[in-house]
Amino acid sequence: MAATVSITENAANKISRIFSEKQLAGEAGLRIAVQGGGCSGLSYNLSIDDEPTKFDRVFDSNGVRLIVDKKSFLYTAGLILDFDTDEFNGGFAFHNPKAKATCGCGTSFAV
Repeated sequence: MAATVSITENAANKISRIFSEKQLAGEAGLRIAVQGGGCSGLSYNLSIDDEPTKFDRVFDSNGVRLIVDKKSFLYTAGLILDFDTDEFNGGFAFHNPKAKATCGCGTSFAV
């Protein structure tokens, strides 16, 4: 099976609510990117995108379109994005099998 990027049902529900509140439909998707920075060297960046480029990989997971550029995919293949609904510590959580170290906030990692 080819490597993918996916999201849990909790994350899909949260993203769907955000898209609905912003009245996004059709081709809108969640872009997952990696950029230099953060206390562990690399950090995740989530944004809304409706137009993938020819250099992007596009996945469908739990009804949500995920868009990842080729460079970021090198660091995120196998990633599972989750959403924790805990009132105090909730939010998006990245479960990345390629990460060798992560920071305390969970949005920065090293490979």
